[in-house]
Amino acid sequence: MSEGAASWLPLSRGERSVAIEVLVHGPLSRTEIARRLDLSAGSLTRLTKPLLESGLLVEVPDGTTPAESRQGRPSQPLDIVSESRSFLGFKITTDMVYGVVTTLRSEIVARHDRPLATHDPHEVVALIAEMAAELTREHPGVAGMGIGVGGMVPDRSTVDESVFLGWRGVPLGALVQERTGLPVVVENDLAAFVEAEAWFGAGRGLARFVVLTIGAGVGYGLALDGKRVAPPGEEWGFGGQWIVDANGPLTPDGSRGSAVSYLSIPSIRYQVQAATGRDHSYEEILAGAAAGEPMPARVVEEAGRALGILVATIANFVMPQKILLAGEGVGLMDVAGKTVEETVRARRHPLAGPVALETKVSDFHDWARGAAVLAIQVLVLGAAEY
Repeated sequence: MSEGAASWLPLSRGERSVAIEVLVHGPLSRTEIARRLDLSAGSLTRLTKPLLESGLLVEVPDGTTPAESRQGRPSQPLDIVSESRSFLGFKITTDMVYGVVTTLRSEIVARHDRPLATHDPHEVVALIAEMAAELTREHPGVAGMGIGVGGMVPDRSTVDESVFLGWRGVPLGALVQERTGLPVVVENDLAAFVEAEAWFGAGRGLARFVVLTIGAGVGYGLALDGKRVAPPGEEWGFGGQWIVDANGPLTPDGSRGSAVSYLSIPSIRYQVQAATGRDHSYEEILAGAAAGEPMPARVVEEAGRALGILVATIANFVMPQKILLAGEGVGLMDVAGKTVEETVRARRHPLAGPVALETKVSDFHDWARGAAVLAIQVLVLGAAEY
């Protein structure tokens, strides 16, 4: 572990709670922190003292930057020096590795992408090590690294199963740490994305927050009070078995009429190709549907209805304050958004309030950022339960 990250550990449960509150919501006055965490003034003083001594927290006079505030008064707000440490985040897809450098508050300050020519684990590790070396030369003070992978990573180090990469039992974290000398956290990519949005994105400050992703598959994540709910086996995904219509399309991925059969990009492309005899890109299908071409229009309309059913079902049972729709397939909303909205209304009680559905046009750098947030949580805060 790097010297900077090690100097912050270990944090007690109380210290961790204070650090997280300031990291996510700061700068905050001591009075506000005590109110949020239900602490006495004496308890808060005891908890903040080691955080201030380690440099994780600083006192910030109003209107100045954290770097200017080392001689503050006890009444001054507490904040984190966001630029004091950098973190690397990587997202591995079937044909690319996307890399970012973030601050302690997960602001992306650099991006670096490389094509992935092979899925051989040692070659992938070598590529990540090369990218990490280049990024750390340009951004010294890197405290750790997070890697997001589509698959099962139960111990945040070993990839037990990744269908996309054809991996079983790959000790990715240990291999990358050996090559780079940096502490490494490996996680399911959707889980990392949900963490980032719950802490620093669309779900910040919400008690009940849902992420729904459409793209290569269909993903779902739930965060309660900023903490992601991690049910056993979630890495296998739910979309392939969530049946929207038992008489719906049968595609190579997912059960007949499942969310994946309706909504994943490969399934949408498969349906159009089966009907027309020609392969179309997802963008071409959306454009054709918008132009009124019969088969693309039908497939996209059915996908919009399926998405509306999913959103309404989630809203009815989870009652989230917000549902974030993200992933490389969100262009569906540009063409079928009206169908989605009408279906949601039809599947909700007439007196139910509107569903707060936010669409995020994201790219894989956002997923890499999510991996960096996992590194911040685990390596800096020692939040092993996250």
